[in-house]
Amino acid sequence: MTKSPVIHEDGLPQPQRALAFLTISLAVMMAVLDGSIMNVALPTIAHDQHVSPAHAIWVVTAYQLAVVVALLPLAALGEAIGFRKINLAGLVVFCAASILCAYSPTIEMLTFARLLQGLGGAALMSINAALVRHIMPINQLGKGISRVAMVVAISAAAGPSIASAILAVSSWHWLFLINVPLSIAAFGMGYFTLPHNKLNQTRFDYGSALLNVLSFGFLISALGSIGTSNNTMLIAGQFTIAIIAGILLARRQLSRPNPLLPIDLLKRPVFAGSIISSICGFNAQFIAFVSLPFFFHDVIGYSAVKTGLLLTPWPVATALTAPLAGKLADKYSAAPFTAIGMTIFAIGLCATVWLPSDAGNYTVIIALMICGAGFALFQTPNNRIMLTSAPRERSGAASGLLSTARLLGQSSGAALAAILISYSTSFNLGLLMYTAAGFALFSACTSAIRNRAWQVGIIS
Repeated sequence: MTKSPVIHEDGLPQPQRALAFLTISLAVMMAVLDGSIMNVALPTIAHDQHVSPAHAIWVVTAYQLAVVVALLPLAALGEAIGFRKINLAGLVVFCAASILCAYSPTIEMLTFARLLQGLGGAALMSINAALVRHIMPINQLGKGISRVAMVVAISAAAGPSIASAILAVSSWHWLFLINVPLSIAAFGMGYFTLPHNKLNQTRFDYGSALLNVLSFGFLISALGSIGTSNNTMLIAGQFTIAIIAGILLARRQLSRPNPLLPIDLLKRPVFAGSIISSICGFNAQFIAFVSLPFFFHDVIGYSAVKTGLLLTPWPVATALTAPLAGKLADKYSAAPFTAIGMTIFAIGLCATVWLPSDAGNYTVIIALMICGAGFALFQTPNNRIMLTSAPRERSGAASGLLSTARLLGQSSGAALAAILISYSTSFNLGLLMYTAAGFALFSACTSAIRNRAWQVGIIS
């Protein structure tokens, strides 16, 4: 293979397209796995490093914070210097950080290495949707988005199982070393096949990047502290810093031709409606993701293994439905499926409470499969609308904000679940699932209003 600087306006030719898509699939898989695979290994790492569980949790937190604060800056940098450069650099950083993680002698060094790994992971996730838009022809964009969604769902579902299998035959160090051959393979393919994109020739805005770190970093930290910390002054201080930094960031973007925080895209009602729908949808998803394990394990008394098995049908249903959602979004208008998908998702959430508990675990499995299928039917078309409602040269900003919306929704959903669980006299599954269903229905209504206004030509 030979590297070509040609810019393809409507997707890459075969077999370059298949190899480029395999590159970003491997990259996304590694980034998602390393966000969840460590949870299983935390007790082993804490014991091996002779630290408390609370100290070991920073191994996970450092990765998540690095991803959150770096998404938008790296997406903006991708528009300035090229998405392929960000992806390839991310693979190098991710690979080097994985080696550093594996051979870290102390928990402090491991945490620092995970921070670097999070920066690499952010590079891979921030522009993956933008790369899909440049890899796939426009009439197959939904297919490409659905395949990425399937990779994410399978990786998330397989994370704990992969971690358990590795720990059963080797040490926790191999949780990181397994990334090395995958990163090398992805880099080798990506160097020759990833597409080039038109550059906006804009200088990187370091001031906005710093304000972005302060705003999103303290916001996610504050949301994570809710329900787990009694220090209200600390939480209030984190929110205050996040709000002040956010206001300064937004004001700074007004005079920028290609703002790091894409206010220019948020002025588009279709794009803004899609972002709001996404945040609410992921909020609902994580209320359920956080609360159901506690219900199965602590209330019903299921083992950790059985709890994990009961939760598996959700991502499996998402992985199975995503390709169908992609085909439908490409063949027909993507807009109706977003509202339909979120409505089905809300029904599945309510079904976890409605279905009789004495009917066995099959009712739970059915309810969670409805949730997974409904969410997949929403996510792929909604992401397609987000990407196509932004100009092609701003697909990096759209991709970065797409990932940021997902993380904001997940963080706020986890925080809300923690509040509802902490301040209830007993575990109230109905309250949690109906709250999640409320956010899902709000997302469906937002999608329906956006879709109707778009259809009659009120907005564009």
